[in-house]
Amino acid sequence: MSLTRISIALALALGSSVTLAADPDQAIRQSLKSLDANLPIEAIAESPMTGIYQVQLEGGRQLYTSADGQFLIQGYLFQVKDGQAVNLTEIEESRAVAQQINAIPAKEMVVFAPKAPKTHITVFTDTDCGYCQKLHSEVPELNRLGVEVRYVAFPRQGLNSPAAKELVSVWCAKDQQDAMNRAKTRQSVADATCDNPVAKQYQLGQMIGVNGTPAIVLANGKMIPGYQPAPQLAKIALESND
Repeated sequence: MSLTRISIALALALGSSVTLAADPDQAIRQSLKSLDANLPIEAIAESPMTGIYQVQLEGGRQLYTSADGQFLIQGYLFQVKDGQAVNLTEIEESRAVAQQINAIPAKEMVVFAPKAPKTHITVFTDTDCGYCQKLHSEVPELNRLGVEVRYVAFPRQGLNSPAAKELVSVWCAKDQQDAMNRAKTRQSVADATCDNPVAKQYQLGQMIGVNGTPAIVLANGKMIPGYQPAPQLAKIALESND
């Protein structure tokens, strides 16, 4: 369910009445299910703000609600700490994304790793994306700086596009790294098919909010949309370990 659909549903809900259970978890679930029976609720817990509950949706997105489920908030929750505004929503969403991304088996990714990696980035990529090709040309520099690059597939034009077919051929190649290098330098890649994770990774990208490529996910789950030069990207990636 898109954030736009969620926003519309929440607005409509303010004027509706729902029979609620006494337990906050049940009350909140009942209220949200009255908006959309398929709303993908992962977990409900008390938020750091007294009286407000946080609802984690599939993909890591967060909503906030009253204990009775009658008041709903979509947006960022900040905490003022030591004179600084800390974005608690972003922290929670990044943590949830990191759990999903870092759980992808290495065998399902195309990985370019240095001998002694200091950190890693996971890149949702498309082979015919110009900035993806530019980023790939800097993978040796990222490796030199200690950053392991893990590729997952995200065909921007959908699973029936020529790029999706090429991504399948890359993932099914005997030498995936060579196939990726060829695809990213606009050389032909031999057609190949196999049991592959391209569709699954595309769906994961949509679920966590990827809408373009390259979409770079740091080790801590924070997402960087778009190309970043290798020195700058390596600095950000290494800092994400702190």
